[in-house]
Amino acid sequence: MKKIQIGTTDLNVAPINLGGNVFGWTLDEKESFEILDSFVDHGFNFIDTADMYSYWVDGKEGGQSETILGKWMKSRGNREIKSSWRLK
Repeated sequence: MKKIQIGTTDLNVAPINLGGNVFGWTLDEKESFEILDSFVDHGFNFIDTADMYSYWVDGKEGGQSETILGKWMKSRGNREIKSSWRLK
């Protein structure tokens, strides 16, 4: 897949990113890992997330998507993924 350069950085990403808002609260860890694996298997490498996605859900503190994403990256030894993070 052709990658695009982000501004004047050395970061090259797929032209489509994956929004991580469902990881860890709408989707459980297993489902999240399956989606992330498929995303990467299809040549994509850019994931967007924010710790506020689940903040307003009863019983959640926020940060669930980042926790899932971190566990997935660690378990896969994946260092080629680019991510953008918004913090509250």
